[in-house]
Amino acid sequence: MTGRLAGRVAVVTAAGQGIGRAIAERLAMEGAEVHASDINPDLLATLEGAATVPLDATDTTAVAAYFSTFTRVDILVHAVGYVHQGTIEECGPADWRRSVNITLDSAYNVIAGAIPKMKANGGSIITIGSVASSIKGFPRRAAYGAAKGGVIGLTKAVAADYVSLGIRCNSVCPGTVASPSLEERIGALSETLGSKEEAYRAFISRQPAGRFGTVQEIAAICAFLASDEAAFITGQAINIDGGITI
Repeated sequence: MTGRLAGRVAVVTAAGQGIGRAIAERLAMEGAEVHASDINPDLLATLEGAATVPLDATDTTAVAAYFSTFTRVDILVHAVGYVHQGTIEECGPADWRRSVNITLDSAYNVIAGAIPKMKANGGSIITIGSVASSIKGFPRRAAYGAAKGGVIGLTKAVAADYVSLGIRCNSVCPGTVASPSLEERIGALSETLGSKEEAYRAFISRQPAGRFGTVQEIAAICAFLASDEAAFITGQAINIDGGITI
């Protein structure tokens, strides 16, 4: 690795597994001082190269207290999200509120906590959006698509508000990525289709590239956006989806 993030303080949420963990590991390999959080402390136990703390990103008070411990933040990657599966008829009020709370409200909490710590020196904020959002509609993703669309809207608004202070804000929008979250969704679909193999084929059939993305591929674009190489990029929703949105 290049060490291009040496001397920078990075905060990564949902770093216990999947995309968030890969990002925390990559930023650490690039030289950043990484502070990683997750709602599940057990998942953080084996994460090396980062200072870890359990954190519920939907808890406004806890998030504010967490960021009060920092004197500066140079990089923020917010990876918290929840995938509700269902049409709007299959999404009750409680499902809707849970989706918005975990995915969108958490983004508000964390970005609001980080911004004051970036004002003096600038920084890079990266949200993990999704192509299943305001970018493209997918079947049975009503609440998820709406919440991730909100994340992208918030990202662009923050970029516009703080560009003059040298704070950049971009959203990385993955397609289908091989991760523990995907395994859960494949497991749920297998109950409908009769087998895990059929569920896997159903997911892979919508991938023009013929495969799932990897968490390392998402981490690589985040490392780039966190670096000075991306200094002229802000307010963007960047699709990394294997051709789903072609």
